[in-house]
Amino acid sequence: MAPKRGGIPGQKIISDNRKARFNFEIEDTLEAGIELKGTEVKSLRTGKANIGDSYAAEHNGEIWIYNVYIPEYLQANRFNHETRRPRKVLLHKREIGKFASAIQKDGKTIVPLKLYFNDKGRAKLELAVARGKKLHDKRNTEKKRDWDREKSRIMKNQG
Repeated sequence: MAPKRGGIPGQKIISDNRKARFNFEIEDTLEAGIELKGTEVKSLRTGKANIGDSYAAEHNGEIWIYNVYIPEYLQANRFNHETRRPRKVLLHKREIGKFASAIQKDGKTIVPLKLYFNDKGRAKLELAVARGKKLHDKRNTEKKRDWDREKSRIMKNQG
């Protein structure tokens, strides 16, 4: 199975939250499982999911992910799922404690970065503890990206 858009061989990337790396300063990442229904898994295999507006939060000692869009599976008729229902993230207790303390104590947030199938065919979610960037930080990121692009053009033209 070839990677969809870059990434690790054996991974089929379903959805990538590219906006998160621009809007947040990523501090720590973690791979986690996600609790899904059968029709959600079948729908994910079509590759039409979206995690762009989603976020994760701690509730009753568990981490839940909200606002993930997984479209309805067309062949499922009445057994279909809700498209934006809250879904439980599967983590160990110490990982949940680490994430919960980071968001309560330091004013950070949990942001999903990628939704993909690993080499065993299981749906995984890459979560990150992140701090929101200020406007001047975003400008600096954009300047750095533009300079790197210009620098690569110059080096390419120089030979």
